[in-house]
Amino acid sequence: MRNFATGVCVATTFSDETDGRRHDAVTVNSLTSASLDPPLVSLYLRIGSVFLADLLAAKKWAVSILDHRDKEVAGLLAKDRQTRAGTLAALAASPGRATGALVFDAASWIECELWDSFDVGDHTLVVGRVVAMGEGPRAPALVFLHGRFHAISPSIAG
Repeated sequence: MRNFATGVCVATTFSDETDGRRHDAVTVNSLTSASLDPPLVSLYLRIGSVFLADLLAAKKWAVSILDHRDKEVAGLLAKDRQTRAGTLAALAASPGRATGALVFDAASWIECELWDSFDVGDHTLVVGRVVAMGEGPRAPALVFLHGRFHAISPSIAG
């Protein structure tokens, strides 16, 4: 699969605790459009991850689709929860109006409510119903290929 280029996104969710809401974010490259009617998207997340547990409990999440300027952020949010928390605290993000999950100033974003989930091997496929979305300014996309991040210019695609 190293030879298959994938887009790079940050998924966010939260956990409501006695001292307030704790947000979490993780880099993913498994975002897929699943259906247009109803509008559904899916992600694969590792079984046993704390992020997955929070998402399944909250039943709400968001995905910010990154562009080439977000390569460092993508790398940091692919690490352990403590590193992600420190990174997340330093980033400009705001709770989405539809879900409360954090949305970044990114190429585009999607807010979802959990539609269903399925264990598939060592991952869980989560399917979300799109309840809000938006788009930022266009910039070269961030993709993952051969174990590294790359920028893809829109002029290459078309």
